Amino acid sequence: QLQLVESGGGLVQPGGSLRLSCAASGFFLDTYSIGWFRQAPGKEREGVAYISHNGGRTAYADSVKGRFTISRDNAKNRADLQMNSLTPEDTAVYYCAAGAYTVVPLEGPYDYWGQGTHVTVSS
Repeated sequence: QLQLVESGGGLVQPGGSLRLSCAASGFFLDTYSIGWFRQAPGKEREGVAYISHNGGRTAYADSVKGRFTISRDNAKNRADLQMNSLTPEDTAVYYCAAGAYTVVPLEGPYDYWGQGTHVTVSS
């Protein structure tokens, strides 16, 4: 049915880069805003990045601004998160989510969620 699947997580050294992907099936992303969220152990879920349905607007949490870049390819029904200059504080499970164009960018509400992909930044 309607699914979002994240991929690209793994182990990376501090200062390294990682690219996460979010693939949709069962529905088309072209009418949805996309958000990336993360949750680290013992911490609240944090909205990391947002992109509007047509890519015209993006938003980032202060903690990742200048290091992370969100993008989307509606023809491929996919959204990506490029993460650079990673630090141990970026270690978390990362989730992608899809919501109506009316969502508050880094808050929601988002209607569909993926299962998450683990990102570990460690030397």
